[in-house]
Amino acid sequence: MNTLSLSEHEWSDKQLTPQTLESAVRFLWDDGYVVLKNVVSLSHIDILKKRTLEDLETILARPDAPFNFNTGNVQQDPPPFAPFLFEDVLLNPFVIQISNAVLGPRPLLGMYSGNTALPGGNRQPVHPDTSQLWPDLQHPTPAFVLVINIPLVDVDARNGGTEFWPGTHHDTSFSFHQGAPRVEEKHLAQWRTKRPPFQVELSRGDIVMRDIRMWHAGMPNQTEEPRPMIAMTHAPAWWASGEVAFARQDQEFFCHPDLGVRARWVEANTDYLHHNVAYDLQR
Repeated sequence: MNTLSLSEHEWSDKQLTPQTLESAVRFLWDDGYVVLKNVVSLSHIDILKKRTLEDLETILARPDAPFNFNTGNVQQDPPPFAPFLFEDVLLNPFVIQISNAVLGPRPLLGMYSGNTALPGGNRQPVHPDTSQLWPDLQHPTPAFVLVINIPLVDVDARNGGTEFWPGTHHDTSFSFHQGAPRVEEKHLAQWRTKRPPFQVELSRGDIVMRDIRMWHAGMPNQTEEPRPMIAMTHAPAWWASGEVAFARQDQEFFCHPDLGVRARWVEANTDYLHHNVAYDLQR
């Protein structure tokens, strides 16, 4: 795995060294992902985990629960208001430095959501979250959206560590413009011979950043406990995406010189448990 552990100097300065930043950028370009070890406070992780598991009961009780591909994986937003907003989660300085280096100055936070792998579920089909910008490219473009995942529990193959297909963000033979977001077996077979997939292992406090085009699949959770994980996106201003409903009272929290936000500022805490919808349950 492409893993970076920060030095005491980087931690104290809240600044990556040029060498660490270069490694992160190279990992994202070459393989499509990078893991930052132990960059989120465990106390913050525990607060978010407790609230997320409480919210899960409400979400699963919905008659239109927002499952992703199958009933083993449910879309679940974390609470988008204080006291559940933490700088090392939403404004992590190391993540922001990498995003600026990869995407250009002051990208925008465009999604704040997550997914929970439920016990006893099935695997998702292999898919990217979006494809190349245009079909029939001879060469891939640079990265244009990064996905940031933060596990709220330790993650391994037993509880649904995501299956990554490294390097597939450079694949231009598969495109949404030519069909559904599921990757066909003929494409998977070609990649298995070159770069076989693997399941990501993460610890509480880690962050994994990936190119949004990299193929991946949610895997079965073989334990008895849900596996919650936060998901965000960083993208340039020209990338069209939705807005996140944040409370107006928290607007100052998001004032940052190196990261903007696509926000819809609401007067009260938004109902964040009922706006996601099920995706591709049958296909």
